[in-house]
Parts: sequence; structure tokens; C-alpha cells
Amino acid sequence: MARVLITDNLSAAGLRCLKEAGLEVDVRSGLKPLEVREALKEVDGIIIRSGTTLTEELLKDQPRLKVIVRAGVGVDNIDLSAATREGIVVMNTPAGNTTSTAEHTIAMLLALSRNIAPAAASMKAGKWDRKSYTGTQLAGKTLAVVGLGRIGLAVAKRAVGLEMKVIGYDPFLSAERAAEHGIEVVRQVDDLIDRCDFLTVHTPLTDETKGLINAERLARMKKGARIINCARGGIVDEAALADAIEKGHVAGAALDVFVQEPPGDDRLVKLPGVLTTPHLGASTDEAQELVAVEAAEIISGFLLRNEVRHAVNMAPLSAAEMADMRAYLDLGRRLGLLLAQQNKGAGLRAAHLMYRGEAATKNTRLITSSFAAGLLETALSEHVNIVNAEMLAKERGIRITESASSDVGDFSTMIRATIETDAGELTAAGTIFGKQFLRLVRLGTFSLDAYLDGTLLIYKHRDVPGLIGFIGTIFGRHQVNIAHMALGREKNEPGGDAVAVLNLDNEPSAAALDEVRKHPEVTGIEVVKLPPAGAPLPWLVGG
Repeated sequence: MARVLITDNLSAAGLRCLKEAGLEVDVRSGLKPLEVREALKEVDGIIIRSGTTLTEELLKDQPRLKVIVRAGVGVDNIDLSAATREGIVVMNTPAGNTTSTAEHTIAMLLALSRNIAPAAASMKAGKWDRKSYTGTQLAGKTLAVVGLGRIGLAVAKRAVGLEMKVIGYDPFLSAERAAEHGIEVVRQVDDLIDRCDFLTVHTPLTDETKGLINAERLARMKKGARIINCARGGIVDEAALADAIEKGHVAGAALDVFVQEPPGDDRLVKLPGVLTTPHLGASTDEAQELVAVEAAEIISGFLLRNEVRHAVNMAPLSAAEMADMRAYLDLGRRLGLLLAQQNKGAGLRAAHLMYRGEAATKNTRLITSSFAAGLLETALSEHVNIVNAEMLAKERGIRITESASSDVGDFSTMIRATIETDAGELTAAGTIFGKQFLRLVRLGTFSLDAYLDGTLLIYKHRDVPGLIGFIGTIFGRHQVNIAHMALGREKNEPGGDAVAVLNLDNEPSAAALDEVRKHPEVTGIEVVKLPPAGAPLPWLVGG
């Protein structure tokens, strides 16, 4: 039974969902970092919120841990590079808190524009001061939304309902799609920075978005503009924002998130015109339950059905897609294993995969990752899988590329892999017969039809009479059974260069191989070991 660790508060509905799915649940809140590291050694997955930070130190050498699910959107408390290097899938729950965070943003927008917080504080102090808290109406004003993902789009739609003009920055949302929601989309942040009365940010915190709204951009905004940040602390430069407010250029700000939480003795928090809340964007009963249930469903889908939903370090894949992709992933891995063993230790520089026919319509990036895993898994001490294979290859200077063609050629589907080494190039190609039978159809310049499983004897030779009988006699004497044989000739005529692939039921001894090598027409011989037919993929739950 797969086991899931919970180190932060998760609603009862989420815990119930995990148990009903048949997972073993280990709830341990308040653990110290070293205790988290020890606990991770005994689980297949972990669900965290903002209270747990998973560093490289905690994630290193955790061979059992397969998946991390962040019950929330932000994953800045997870070392993504370390998780990817260790082959751990990281997923988040982008849908559960969308409405609550969007509503909080609108609440902050309204409260900021009408001075709700200071006016309320004045009333509690026994005052009746209307003049000091005159606000500004939102209707007719321009709101700039930086990041039109789920939450940003939800904020924009609500702002349109308030009769605001909405402009938005997003490199991926089409202008047509944005227009359907009444949004004018732009492709550069600088194209909206001086056009808005209010600006709200809704991007993840990355190296690219850290300090996105900086001193230079704040200076370019209209005098009297206001800033809202309910996304992640650090997207808006806090020191630069404080300076702009103190100078009177920016009229105010509403902040739910901070670089350091809690922010401590921070001058920005204390400034008049700054409205703050303690990271309440997703703090509603509904959001807490939705996020917990979504996290439980995501981790259950991965551990029980190999679903990859909302992953931040690999391509998403449904259970149906995974079932459809399994044979292709297996074929890619076996081609990688085959070429790795043929390489004989020469320096590996690059690899290229060519997808033809039906293979070209699949998730080729994932197949390429599976090939890379096969290529590297016997050579590296790290645990290699489809999550980290390409990263590990890149770190070692191995360039992996791919191309695709819908042309069918001789086979309805084919994957051809070529590796470039210090000693030259090696090529192998495979296909799938039916839905599960994997075949090796090309080796170097030779076309053939061999089983791509078990123990393979590959021998190069000149195509002369008697050679097959010679090898059969030697293997018979050494009790090696030949299950299948495939021959590829460079020219479709006897006497030229050829290659044969023998599928063997048992591995030949060194003495048997030495006898075969002594034949004057044999020019090369090697043994390749592949998984048995139908063997599970080692990095998928249940294969």
C-alpha cells in the first residue's frame, strides 16, 4: 500500500479522500527539518502547504519518494531543481483557491480605493471624520493585471463587472481569448505600466518575476496609481514601493504577501495608505477544503493510476494517456538501453530521436525523456527516470534533440534514435506491432526484425553459407537456446556485410562467445541485456 506523509494542516475532507482511495496516511505536523528528512524515507508521497519547506538537503537520496503535492499554487517552498534531479514529480493545486484569492484581491482593491481600513480604525477610536477618507471610485478606472492565469483571469472578469477597463499582460493568452472576457492583452509589462490607475500581480515567483515591479517601473506609473499584490512576496520590490509611496508618487498599496512572512518591523507595512493582511488569499473554509481535496485526488491519481496532473517539472498526463503511452515509453527506454550498451564507454556527446507516423502524434517529449532514462540509467549512480533524465544529460553536456514527421514510411509508427559519441554514431530504430509488441527494425545501416527484449546477441559478419549453423552448433554445445533470429543485409544479396540479432533464452558463457569470435567471417560480437517482454517500467507505479 502506498504511503502519504502530511506535514501541514489538511482539512478532514482531504484526509478522508486519501483514505477512501486506499492510501496509508501518516499525519505528522510540526516536524523539524531533520525529522522531515527521516520521515520521507518511509513514504511514497508527501502533501505540504506553506508551513513545510523542502530543501535540497531534505530531498537528496530519497529513493522511495516519488511525488510532492503542494496544497496551493505557489511552490517556492520546494527546491524544484533538487526534486527534479532526484526524479520526484512536483504538482500543485491551481484550481482550489482560485475563487477565494480572486475575491480577496477584489476586496483589497475596493478597500484600498475607499480607505475602508483607516476609516474603520478612526470610527473605533470614537471619531467621525469623513473628509480625511475621501476615496476614488473604480468604475471607469483602468486596472492592469500582470499574469492572466486562473486567478488573474478571475480577477479581471470581476473587475470588468465593476465597470473597470482591464488591460493585462500574459505571453500565452491569445488576444481573441482575452477579448472574450473584455480584456485588452499586451505582450510586455512595459506596455501597460504607464496606462493604469491600479495594478495587480498574479504570477508565480520565479527568477524572471522576482522584482518584476521595480523602482524604474514604479516611477513610470501615473502619479496616484495604486498597487495590489495577493500573489507572492517579492514580485513587487518592497523597498522601491515604500520609497514611491513616501515620495507621494504611488498613492497606496494593498498587500497580502511579503518577502518575509511575517514581515516584522517593516516600514512598508507601517506607511499610511498601505493596507495589509496576513496572507489571507486562500483563507476561506471553502478554499481550504477544495485545495485539500484536490491535493488528495492529485496524489491518489499519481500513486494509483500514474496520472500526472498540474505538474510543474514534467508534462501532465492523464491515466488514459499514460495507458496509451506505456508501449511508446517502453520502446524509448529500450532503445536507450540498447544504444548505451553498444556504446562501449565512448564519450557521449548528443542524441537525436526521429518520430515517424503515429509516434509523431504522441507526447514525444515524454518518450524522449524515457529514452534518456534508458540511455543513462546503467551509467549513473543517481536514480534516473523520466523526470530527471534530460536534466542529468544536460548537466553532463549531452545534447538531446528530437524531430517528427507524419509520413508513415515502411511502418505505421517508428522511433529512430541516434547517439553521437567520440567513436562515431550509433543508430537503432524500433516499432510497435499491435499495441504491445516491441520490435527492433533497424540497427546502424541494417534493416531487420528482432524482438526488443531479453538477452540479445548482436554479431556482425559477412553473409556466407554455414555461419548460422556454426553458431547454432556452438550454442547447442554450450546449452544456450536460440529463441528467435533476425538477419539484416546491407545489400539484398549474399556475400556482403550483414548483422544478425539472436534473442537468447539464456546468456552465453565467455567460452561460447570466444568460439563464435574465432570464425573468420565474424567481424564483431556483443551481448545486450534488455528487460523481459512486458516487464514494468521501473519508475511507474505498478509498471
